[in-house]
Amino acid sequence: MKLETERLILKEINENHVEDILRIRSNPLINQFVTRVSPKSNYDALEFILSIKRRTQTKEIIFFGISYKDQPDLIGTICLWKFSEDRKTAEIGYELLPDHHRKGIMSEAVDSVLNFGFNELNLQEILAFTNRMNEASQKLLLKQNFVLQQGRIDEGFPDNIVFSLYKGN
Repeated sequence: MKLETERLILKEINENHVEDILRIRSNPLINQFVTRVSPKSNYDALEFILSIKRRTQTKEIIFFGISYKDQPDLIGTICLWKFSEDRKTAEIGYELLPDHHRKGIMSEAVDSVLNFGFNELNLQEILAFTNRMNEASQKLLLKQNFVLQQGRIDEGFPDNIVFSLYKGN
């Protein structure tokens, strides 16, 4: 599966993306707002890729690597995951290498994935969980018409705030 935007290709990741995934998922600037175990080696990155491939096959996650159209290297990732049982709600997640911040890249990728989620998967609601200190992510979500869900909590992650977007908003 592949999505294209004006500047980007969103594509499935595979074993050829080990170094890109290691670079993205171990980046300290990205990880300052994310609670996860970062890959320490190519082996760890490969394990992550194989896990994503398994979870894609079982339709647990839809995961894209983000690259510029004219470059094979991944500069970020974006996914839909945590689908509700009725497959009407999902969570969006994304990350982008700092060198590519503030260029509208993630807006372009999010826009494409939202369109895909609402129109191809027929989702009714897409949620986004972000750290309350991650102002760039909050601005991105608000620009995409997400609404802050006051009082809604991300179980186990007290520093996160929750945003929601309904189909047709």
